[in-house]
Parts: sequence; C-alpha cells; structure tokens
Amino acid sequence: MRQRTRPALARRLGNSLVAVLVLGILAVVNRPMVAAAAEALHDFTINRPDYKARYGHWAHLPVPANFRINAIHAALLHTGKVLIIAGSGNNREAFEAGTFRTVLYDPATEKFSEVPTPTDVFCAGHTFLPNGNLLIAGGTERYEVLPENIEHAYGVMKLKNESVTGGPRAFAKGTKLRSQGGYEYRTRDDVILPAATQMKHGGKVMTHAGEVEVFVDAIEKGNAPIVTAPQQYIVEGLTGADRRNIYGLADKITREKQEYGGDKESYEFDPLTERYVRVGDMVKNRWYPTLAELPNGDVLAVSGLDEFGRMIPGDNEKYIASQKRWVDAPELQRTFPTYPALHLMENGNLFYSGSNAGYGSDTVGRTPGVWNVRNNRFTEVPGLRDPRLTETSTSVLLAPAQDQKVMILGGGGIGESEVSTRRTDIIDLKQPKPRYQPGPDLPAPARYLSAVLLPDDTVFTTGGSSGYRGGRYGNLTRSDLYNAQIYRPSDNAFATAAESRVGRNYHAEAILLPDGRVVTMGSDPLYDEAGKGPGTFEKRIEVYSPPYLYQGERPTITSGPQRVQRGTTVRFGTPQPARITKARLVRPSAVTHVLDVDQRSVALDVTPKAGGVDLSIPKAKGLAPSGWYMLFLLDDKQVPSVARWVRVS
Repeated sequence: MRQRTRPALARRLGNSLVAVLVLGILAVVNRPMVAAAAEALHDFTINRPDYKARYGHWAHLPVPANFRINAIHAALLHTGKVLIIAGSGNNREAFEAGTFRTVLYDPATEKFSEVPTPTDVFCAGHTFLPNGNLLIAGGTERYEVLPENIEHAYGVMKLKNESVTGGPRAFAKGTKLRSQGGYEYRTRDDVILPAATQMKHGGKVMTHAGEVEVFVDAIEKGNAPIVTAPQQYIVEGLTGADRRNIYGLADKITREKQEYGGDKESYEFDPLTERYVRVGDMVKNRWYPTLAELPNGDVLAVSGLDEFGRMIPGDNEKYIASQKRWVDAPELQRTFPTYPALHLMENGNLFYSGSNAGYGSDTVGRTPGVWNVRNNRFTEVPGLRDPRLTETSTSVLLAPAQDQKVMILGGGGIGESEVSTRRTDIIDLKQPKPRYQPGPDLPAPARYLSAVLLPDDTVFTTGGSSGYRGGRYGNLTRSDLYNAQIYRPSDNAFATAAESRVGRNYHAEAILLPDGRVVTMGSDPLYDEAGKGPGTFEKRIEVYSPPYLYQGERPTITSGPQRVQRGTTVRFGTPQPARITKARLVRPSAVTHVLDVDQRSVALDVTPKAGGVDLSIPKAKGLAPSGWYMLFLLDDKQVPSVARWVRVS
C-alpha cells in the first residue's frame, strides 16, 4: 500500500473535464481499462514540460542484470563515477561463500563495471580523504545468529597469563577449556596470548596478567553447558606452571542472540586505479562506525560493534592520513550509538546532531551536542523535539555551510519500534548558546529519509518509511513513502516534488551527481508488498531531475584551474558572467544508512569579469576541508551549471 502525503495526481487533475469524462466512460465498460487509462494519464502528465518545471521528473536507470547488487554504501568519486558497495549485501550465503561485490556506475556513459572486493565491507565506515581517495574501514567479520539457530552455548572467553617468562603463547583454533561443572568448550580462532608484565606502583612491583579474548563454543549441544555467572576455566593440555598461570575467564556462556561482529581491515579506494588499496588495520574491530574528517585531513573513527558484537564504549581512534595507519585516541573518549552523525564545524569542532543508526544504550550518548576535539569537552544542546526519536533519522549541514545550521529530519524509536516522527528541527551553531528550533513538519512520519544538498541551497528529501524497515505502521502493512519534498531555507518550508515509484527504506542511498540530478538506490525491507516476510532487496535505481533543470538554458563553465587554495581568489571562465549570481563548492557524498557526513555546500563570493567570474575561496579549514569538490555556477534563475571538479588544498 502506498502512503501518500499530498493529494494524488488524479485528484490534482480533477479540474480536467476530459479526464473525468474519459475515466467515467471507461469505468462503466471495464475496470482494468480504467487502471490502464489512469496510468497512461499519469505518464502523460508527469512528462509535460510544465509539470517537470514545477515538480521535477523521475526516470528509471537501466541496470544490466549482472550489475544489480544490494547497494549498502555509495559514494561519488571525483572522476564523476558512483561507487556502489554491497560487500556481502546483508546476505549470509554470500558472506559464507566469500562473495563480496562492488560496482562502478559512470553517469556520463551509462556504463557499469565490476570492482574486485577484498573483504566484507558491509556496514563499514567511510569518508573522503584530501587526496580524493575514499577511506573505508571496518565491516563484517561475522554475521548475527538468532537464538533459535544456536545449538551450542557460546561466550567470550578471556585467556589470562600470569607468567612473565616464556613469552607470548599461541593457542590454536579448537583449544579446549573445561568449566567447574566439567563441561568442555572449544575456541573458534587462533590467538596469541601475551606474557604478563611487571610494573612499579608506589615502590612495589605489580604483575599484570597478559590477556586475549576469543569466542568459545560448548562441545555438547543444548542448555546443560550454559553458565550464567562469571567463572574460571581450565585450559586443557597444559602442565606444570602453565597449568597454574594460564586459565580462562568468562562472564557467561549462553544461547542468547549473537550480534554481528566487526572487522578491523582498512582500505583506501583509489578513484584513478579503481581499486581497493590495503592500508593499516584499525586499532579496534568496528561494525557500524562513523568516520569523520578532521580539519587537518586526518580521520576520527567512533562507535561501532567490536568483533564479539559488543558496543565499543567510547574508545575512539584516528587515521593518520600521511602515514596510512590508525592510532588509539584515548584523549578523545566519547560514547555514541552506532553511525552517529558528526558534522565538521567551521571552528574545527564536531557537532553531533543526534541522528544515529541504532545499536547502543537507550540513554547514553544519544543527546546532541558540540564536541571540542581539542580538549574532549562535549557541550549538550537543548531544544530538540521528540528527543527519543532520533534513531534512523537523518541530518544535514544546510547550505551554505557558512551559516552553520544543521537540520535533523524524522527518525523513530529505539530498535524495532513502530513509533516515528514528522519532526524537523534546525540549530544555528553560530549562536552563543545554540539550541534546536522547530522546523517545518514532514508530510508524514519518516525513518530512513534521504536528504541531498542541491546546488541552489535547497535540500531534496526522498524515500523513507514510517515503519521500521518499511514494515507495519498504523493500519499499513507496508509504510514506504513515495512522496518527495524540497526544503527551501529561504521560506523555511517544503515544496512538493514529483513522487518516486520505488519505495526506499533501510539500506538506501541518494547522491547528487555533477550534472545536478540525484541518483537513488537500495532499500532492504523486512516484508514484501503484501506485508509478509521476507522482503526482497530493492535493486532498481532511479534518477531524479530537479525543477531547475527545466528552466531554460543553463550557465556553463568553460575554463579554470583544477586546484584552488583556501583564502585565494581564482577566475573561472563563463560566457555569461553577468548572469552568474552564485557559486557553490559542493563536497561529494559518501552515504550509508542515510548517514552522510561528507556532503556540504560552501558559498563563494562572485565578482563578474570579462569572459568569466572571480571566485573567493574561504580560509577556514573547518568550512572547506581539503579535498575534491563540484563547482557549480548559478544564474539569476537559480539554474546551476554542470559541475566542474576542483581540488581545494
């Protein structure tokens, strides 16, 4: 069932006497013909020039069958191509078979190509680096297992070594441990157990046991081997002092749900070679992390689930871009839910909007605020309405970035809650004491809403659903939203856009292309159209052309440098300099789970000159971080040019 939040198209055409007469006659003759006629009338109307000029236009993108993948992540590269990443694509069979996929789509030629994918980057984190490479870190080391599929009790075992001699000890996969009750367990992986270390504390020498964690599984099926309290375990096969010094500890051994486990591999995707390049491993395994670029070009990784499916409690790390390695960042201790939306501010701080993708405490780390990444001070901000409905919401740094305003849109309750919200709120971070203020309501409650900055400073919002993963909401068996809106900051209001024909909820993406269109893909519903499970991953791709593409001739950029520096003025050629009223540097998107902390639109001062325009590049690193941008020139009708790629340094 389609949930519509504005009058249906046929109703909007109700004043058309011809339409009424035709449909009335056909209704008497044949109901199937009525449906066919209504569809024909719909197609005729949405392709009329006046309709496109007011609402824009959707078109399906033909995708060859062998390139239809589960789009979990997507990013626009500075070559103009769209990187579409599935990894295992939320498909256990693909994961167990080691079938990981990535596809490149070239909008200029409408061609697709396959990219070798080295590991399961499903639910990794990513962000662009100053050199234009896409940093991709973390991903999936193991899939979740539901309780009904767990035959052998399992748990996380901590192997301990209290001996300072003998060096590290290797324990192979399948090493046996025995509980106090006599039940046996096997380790799942090979591990290296460090030796103990000695340190002086207040003049006394203290021994700190070496330790390593590993999953163990009970050898016997069923509930008998379950242990519900912390206990010490004997490592079988050890003799002498080793039998006394080396042992296992576990808080519990159960048949509870096993969560997804994070990976620690890290890659830079090179747009020029179109290949993943292995770089240093992360300090911690992470699944569902956020990667946020810092003003100096390094990257901060926060949150995520570790290799055992546990929330990482505020232990964050940095990627040193010049050295291609990760280092621990104990000076930046802060707990967030998974995939928190962190927006880089002009002053170099990070603003946490409150948007997130779900895993984590229902109370800790969910309050929005400004994070000073120089002294680790976090200042909460007030005013957000529906503060407990931020899961699966989206947020965006409104254009131009100089205004330092962030908008949060929609969201729902924690976990598989059926509650969602129409709320949008806006915060002005330039205020001495910033607080969220009410924005215009969405037409319907929405989770998983995609929000895309357009070059004319508006925000295109599309997709989403009112229910969890498109599921039941109120009396709806499917709650996908087909309506689309364009938020206009100058009016602080939404304008109606053409409706999509494809529902998109969980695991969906939307990205601005250099020609000004928006490409949308993905969606991973729980249920089919009849509201029964399981759902099927949506592999169709649509492209939306905003109304500004139907307003007549577009301005053009004929020349200009490929590299520009902050704090300088540069000239770009255009045959219509007197028409140019705006220039915008738009950072390309890297999006997953409606999280896109990369996109931003930076205003440039425009001075018309003979044969071109002079553009002033802002000085602040936090305003225009180093990297590749799409330069758009806009005329007096707010019609953008096709973008020219420039690199800010």
